[in-house]
Amino acid sequence: MAHTKKTATPAPAAPVVTSTDVKKFEAIGQPVITEKTMALIQNHNQVTVKVNSASNKTEIKLAFEAIYKVKVANVRIVNVRPHSTRRGGRYQGQVPGFKKAIVTLQEGEALDLFKE
Repeated sequence: MAHTKKTATPAPAAPVVTSTDVKKFEAIGQPVITEKTMALIQNHNQVTVKVNSASNKTEIKLAFEAIYKVKVANVRIVNVRPHSTRRGGRYQGQVPGFKKAIVTLQEGEALDLFKE
């Protein structure tokens, strides 16, 4: 009787997360919620989000398409400057600046950032 060698099948490898995948999630922050941005969502199919200060338009577009599975038509970037403010007229403080992106989705695409 011939002895056959049994080979064990290797276990499936765990998904490898590369640095580019992590960078996609770091590029996009939280949505900016104001009356104007809500009107942009409803009327012009544009979403406004805070983004990483080191991100550029191309990175933001690729991150949006990869994370939310939508087609992006255009990305505009605005650097919001920091400004000083007063609380109660007496205490002076500083509101930090940030970078935001206004992402225009292609016609027929929709994105619901406020899922219940």
